[in-house]
Amino acid sequence: MTEKILEDSNPVHMSESVEDNDESILRSALEGMSDELLTVSHRIHERPETRFQEFFAADLLASALREAGFAVESGIGGLETSFRAEASFGEGGPTIAFVCEYDALEKIGHGCGHNIIATVGLGGALVTKHLMEQDGSLSGRIVVIGTPGEEGGGGKAYMVKAGCFDDLDAALMIHPGGENLSAMSTLGRVAMTFEFTGKAAHAAVNPELGVNALDASVLTLNAIGLLRQQLPNSARVHAVIEDGGEVPNIIPERSFIRVFVRAPETEMLLNNLIPRITDCARGAALATGCVVDIDLPTPVYAALNSNPVLGRLIEANFARLGRNTVPLLTEAFPGSTDMGNVSQIIPVIHPNVELQPGVNMHSHEATELAGGSSGDKAALDGALLLALTAAQLFRSPELLAEVKEAFVPGIRVPARISNLKDLRGLI
Repeated sequence: MTEKILEDSNPVHMSESVEDNDESILRSALEGMSDELLTVSHRIHERPETRFQEFFAADLLASALREAGFAVESGIGGLETSFRAEASFGEGGPTIAFVCEYDALEKIGHGCGHNIIATVGLGGALVTKHLMEQDGSLSGRIVVIGTPGEEGGGGKAYMVKAGCFDDLDAALMIHPGGENLSAMSTLGRVAMTFEFTGKAAHAAVNPELGVNALDASVLTLNAIGLLRQQLPNSARVHAVIEDGGEVPNIIPERSFIRVFVRAPETEMLLNNLIPRITDCARGAALATGCVVDIDLPTPVYAALNSNPVLGRLIEANFARLGRNTVPLLTEAFPGSTDMGNVSQIIPVIHPNVELQPGVNMHSHEATELAGGSSGDKAALDGALLLALTAAQLFRSPELLAEVKEAFVPGIRVPARISNLKDLRGLI
């Protein structure tokens, strides 16, 4: 997908230009509401909430949208802290969504800058609404989707399953980071657990009566280590033993491993890597005489595929903001996001806006930056960036048609795969 982005990163067409009046209206509207938006960002930052517990943030955002005239529905997709806000203009026209994330990291707080992402989505929608109100020739629907639990919970996967994105023509969001990057792809991710059950026995008096569950975990990790030689360079497998016994003089009767498996192609991840990794655990159970229970406790994160036309718009709009972008990546970024699940069913863009050059996200340093002046600038610039892009889509049916033509449908991954047999026939 990255190659496609690179191939299509040609100069902006005339139909992709931003009208001077549109830009002026958007900038003026953003300036007028900047204090309100930054207050939202700071309040979310000061009160971090982890996945699916974001009651304060979700209510704060929904209330701001409701006060601005959006029709708001909370708890969509069966998730308490999700929401959808909508404002309609005229007859027909596209439906463009701004995606908000607002969950925090455990112990670190907003070290991934989701307070910024939430503010960008809110601000982008509000200033775009102002433009639509000023220009009666524009028609369509502005939608804001509040998506909880991105950090490990896969909230968007549940929402995709529930059809929350099905009526959208495109979805826009932006993520803070160490550089300005107009488009990227990411790795898909499957989280698994292996629970081995053996039999306890005195490790010195009668060890022959025991079945060592820790041995099964050690064999599994060794097997995965040997398998890495035959894995693609782009694949990632990382695992930890969370339970390996309690005292050394008792043969461990239980051990527990958590594993993340990642790959840039969702099909390869599900059909190739996962069966091979699970065979490592099954083989270890067979060799040690243990029983293994394999579970997928969280949704599959599909690989993120950015729309190349949207990426081209973002690249040009970064320049309008005076932000220099880094060259597009030649391979997938080795992280994962549940925005990848959305990218499989509709056109999306997920650029990066620079928080501080080279900043290490998911760190205490990033948490501090996200709540300070650097975070404020990223939030306001990000809101304007996405609003400029949305305005182009609302104004040009030809451009939206090009976005849709460049979209390659992927896999609607099930939100919950409790049995590995569910993966068979998925692709």
